[in-house]
Amino acid sequence: MTTLWAPAAPDAVPRSADAPSEELLRSIQQRVLWLSTAIVHHANRVRPNPSGLKVGGHQASSASMASIMTALWFGDLTSADRVSVKPHASPVLHAINYLLGGLDEKYLTTLREFGGLQSYPSRTKDPDRVDYSTGSVGIGATAPIWGATARRYLDAHAGALGAPAEPRGRQISLVGDAELDEGACWEALLDPGTAGLGEVMWVVDLNRQSLDRVVPVQTAQRYERMFHAAGWQVVTLKYGRRLGELFTLPGGDALRHRLDTMSNAEYQRLLRADGPRLRERLPGTGTAAGEVRRLIGELDDVRLREAVRDLGGHDLSALLSAYRAAEPGRPTVVLAYTLKGFGLPTEGHPANHSALLSTEDVHALAASCGIDPQHPWQRFAEGSAEAEWCARTAGRLARPEPAAVAAPAPPADFGRPHNGRSSTQQALGRLLLDLTRSAPEVARRVVTVSPDVASSTNLGGWLNKVGVWSEEERTDWFADDAETVLHWREGRQGQHLELGIAETNLVGLLGELGATWSRWGQPLLPIGVLYDPFVNRALEPWTYGVYAGGQSILVGTPSGVTLAGEGGAHQSVTTPSIGLEQPGVLAYEPAFSQDFEWCFLHALSRLGRPDGTSSYFRLSTRPVDQRLARVPQDPREREERRRQAVAGGYVLREADDAAVTIAAMGAVVPEALAAADSLEAAHGIRARVVCVTSADLLYRALQDRRRAGASPAGTDGTDGTDGSGGAGRPDILAEILPPERAVPMVTVLDGHPHTLTFLATVDRVPVVSLGVSGFGQSGSLEDVLSHHGIDAAAIAAAAAGLAGR
Repeated sequence: MTTLWAPAAPDAVPRSADAPSEELLRSIQQRVLWLSTAIVHHANRVRPNPSGLKVGGHQASSASMASIMTALWFGDLTSADRVSVKPHASPVLHAINYLLGGLDEKYLTTLREFGGLQSYPSRTKDPDRVDYSTGSVGIGATAPIWGATARRYLDAHAGALGAPAEPRGRQISLVGDAELDEGACWEALLDPGTAGLGEVMWVVDLNRQSLDRVVPVQTAQRYERMFHAAGWQVVTLKYGRRLGELFTLPGGDALRHRLDTMSNAEYQRLLRADGPRLRERLPGTGTAAGEVRRLIGELDDVRLREAVRDLGGHDLSALLSAYRAAEPGRPTVVLAYTLKGFGLPTEGHPANHSALLSTEDVHALAASCGIDPQHPWQRFAEGSAEAEWCARTAGRLARPEPAAVAAPAPPADFGRPHNGRSSTQQALGRLLLDLTRSAPEVARRVVTVSPDVASSTNLGGWLNKVGVWSEEERTDWFADDAETVLHWREGRQGQHLELGIAETNLVGLLGELGATWSRWGQPLLPIGVLYDPFVNRALEPWTYGVYAGGQSILVGTPSGVTLAGEGGAHQSVTTPSIGLEQPGVLAYEPAFSQDFEWCFLHALSRLGRPDGTSSYFRLSTRPVDQRLARVPQDPREREERRRQAVAGGYVLREADDAAVTIAAMGAVVPEALAAADSLEAAHGIRARVVCVTSADLLYRALQDRRRAGASPAGTDGTDGTDGSGGAGRPDILAEILPPERAVPMVTVLDGHPHTLTFLATVDRVPVVSLGVSGFGQSGSLEDVLSHHGIDAAAIAAAAAGLAGR
């Protein structure tokens, strides 16, 4: 571990011929501080606010980052680097982009305004350049680790896919120290692949404050040990040059020991003390108090106050040294001690997190920065050294948008029959192998990811075919073992990435693999596979990846209580409604292998493109007789069935004089068919059976119809593609639930019953919704389905009740 503090002289910083002077950087830093503060001030105290609700923003959290970001952008960053900025420092990022000419002045007054600057950096919604979206604490911080992995994967496959649009740069995270409380940070650090990512650098804004309080115990030393144990290079910037000079004087060791050992809260209180109170409190009560008292007695009040708050995270020379000290063979973390509210009247106050400066304080800050508060958005004067350096920095960081490379289109239909008994999970493994034979140019762009469940989710054949990706070629010591079915061949041309058992890491990587088309101009087709119950655990980082523009396919399998023997811990209940409600995602739960094939090929076609979308597939391990699908043999009828399956559903069994409709989704469709048979045999009740492949798309079709004010016949003329990736059909509801066949309805799925209840509102018919609303338990399939009331007998009883029998 390396501790950098108090560089002996500015010459200690390695500089190129055109490196900025420290004085120049300090001037730019002061303007960055002013602009970031003024952006928040205008949003809260200048812009009209009819609602009277606080707009918000984080002046103190931004101020603690002003030095870190000024040194990085104006002294060290290259155009190939990507930076994830901590959420509360978004005003600093916008201030820097404005000084570099990358943000129009009109946006500086729009923080948190509709259509303006977002609350937190957003790669897809902000008007200026943002490399990573942040806001989900801990998730944006770890994203550059997965971005680095995705880029290395691209580089390894450049021969087959084409080279990325620009050289590989660093992947940098600017992290708040309170953000390190999130387990996602440490899960990412501990993944075995992270330790070799020398292009990754984290800079921790160690201001020792969280939202509500001063952090009660010192954590930096613990962070140092934890990062070091994970294989990272650790650089600590604790004190600045002024304090460093005092430490060399008589009594300096005692002063340093006193500062090192006092609590965070005591130190923060010193920041709020005037000269006399500071002289009283700083020496403490230990045996060395006299040495400290004598040393600080030689300082006037101004110099004493400056010295106490002289931390390494605000020493621009030390920051540049730290950034350039990174070793190429392993990731680096810079622990930069800072002051929350640096340079503001709220500096160091324990309640400054959401505090807003008064207008008087803002005017005083403007005066200290040489700014006219009536004209707050001043760039540097033309011809000044600062303006010239901003222009040179803008040129250095100029990054053209990568030329779009279109991913090859997968076939819509492999055209082969699906026979026998099989599950949709088995169909996933077969489809990937079929892809290598029928569309090898598409298969080359597929990359699969799993958290140690590849074999148990039917990826074994795919892994044996394409191998496992690794930066190094590794020997498969079981290659000659005849009893080994899964061959773990690791090398740079592999197309599967295996992570440890951490779903957060899985979907974090999935999101970044799904963003390569827009970052570097090379689209991948990423597929992540995990056990469906753990979609809930992965939900926040998955949502983050979709929000940030990553396009991928998430497969949850096995799912539901049809995984009978595993019991409640592995029987997912709420995931169908998650798929229904998740923005930016198409959700499918097919019952049959043919339906899965059609829907999955469509989902692949929507990846890696500006108008693309992600997808979620909920698959089952339950074997189903594929003859029940009754796939049409006539080519035109087969294509119509495909189109309906991709659009959300189709009529599996029609009955002209039906008294009830049974709408079923996923693994319990066989029970729906059996219920229809028993209804007719026992009661003479005819039932229509609708096979739902996507509750998500059917709900969107219903919403589109209502927004357009359409009649139940569905003649609204809408395109049905609101977020559906081209899968929506305006007439799908009229086809599967026509008003002339409106009869009472039973809905059933292996998941929460409310997921399909909305279908009854299409024609406003009575409904009984069956599904799983309690925790499961182990048992035989028959016992478990009966226990939850989703077996054929329960479906038939519900339908008979609706039909008055």
